[in-house]
Amino acid sequence: MSIKIYKFREQTPGEFNNGAILENRPIVLTDDGGGLQPYSNIFYWAHAWSEKGSTIGEHPHRAFEILSFVLKGSIEHYDSKNRKWIPLKSGDVQIIRSGSGITHSEKINPGSEMFQIWFDPDLNKTISAPASYNDYPAGSFPVKDKNGFAVKTYTEGGANFELVAPGINIKEISFNAGEHAIPVSKDKILSAYIIEGKINIGGEDLGANDFFTANDDADISFTASENGKIFIIESPETVPYKTYAERYR
Repeated sequence: MSIKIYKFREQTPGEFNNGAILENRPIVLTDDGGGLQPYSNIFYWAHAWSEKGSTIGEHPHRAFEILSFVLKGSIEHYDSKNRKWIPLKSGDVQIIRSGSGITHSEKINPGSEMFQIWFDPDLNKTISAPASYNDYPAGSFPVKDKNGFAVKTYTEGGANFELVAPGINIKEISFNAGEHAIPVSKDKILSAYIIEGKINIGGEDLGANDFFTANDDADISFTASENGKIFIIESPETVPYKTYAERYR
């Protein structure tokens, strides 16, 4: 098992509107400098929050997929296809398939937090497709709870989540204090963001906002000293097309 850890202080900070929106980025675009560079078909991951609320103005995207997960509070979204503000609350998810081009704007309301994660679905194919998007309410995603270890599944088990990028599995695990294990699928890279709680992996103490990756098709055993929550993405070790990272490095 190969585990690499990226503590909160080692991630890349950012801000919008003179600090009205703050963020840390465990995965950064290749031209952002520093931090963990893109890999597999993931090329950006940001955790953003705002105490007083603020809006990121309308801006364009093409070809790739943009996923927004509301962790706390609420956000609002405007795009050039729907031309209206659409609210999303805690637990809701939005996917934008930017295709041949779309512009959008995001509003993070006071006291709210979100993940935004970008996937490369094969830009050669998607750049000519019409832009589209879907909103998924929190209740769309099945949860299985066994002995204090609950798994919310976004991309499997009847979640009906329409993602073009291949080989992506997305889950959120909630756990009680105690001993637990996270399986890692064969030929996958596991990327994990600790939303809350304190855990120990192989003698290393990790807490909220720490990030780690793993591969090698083996369980990750950890000890939790308190209840917690981890957001997990499995992506392919290799993809059958030239990725964003390979194009622009």
